[in-house]
Amino acid sequence: MLYIWHIEKIIKKTLQEHNLDINIESTNNLAAPMSYNVSTNTINFHYLQVNGYMSKIRIEETGEDIVKIILYHEIGYYLTFKKHKHDLKTLKYGDEEEIENLKSIIETNAWEYGRTLVPEPLLKSYDEVREQDRMLIKGL
Repeated sequence: MLYIWHIEKIIKKTLQEHNLDINIESTNNLAAPMSYNVSTNTINFHYLQVNGYMSKIRIEETGEDIVKIILYHEIGYYLTFKKHKHDLKTLKYGDEEEIENLKSIIETNAWEYGRTLVPEPLLKSYDEVREQDRMLIKGL
């Protein structure tokens, strides 16, 4: 089990390695392991959710590397919003189809842009987590 301070250290070190100025915050009010908030430029993490996610993902990596993989996906959101000025009003006021389409585009971009920062030894695992994450979302 990884504790708050350990996860925070991994996140800080990884952000520093890539010269990314993103805030980080631990929270107990998050339904996902991590999330990126574009309004506050903050990656939030819930250490219990991170540990729970690690137990669901079946890959041969250390806990630290799994945290990095999750983090690279969140950094992908940062890069997505930096490169594309999505009309976020669509998420609030759009019809169901528009909302789902934009969410799909953002999610795909987050995985792709996050992958550009993943070190070579973790690329295969990153791709495996992406596929397993897709199955977890579908409830399989």
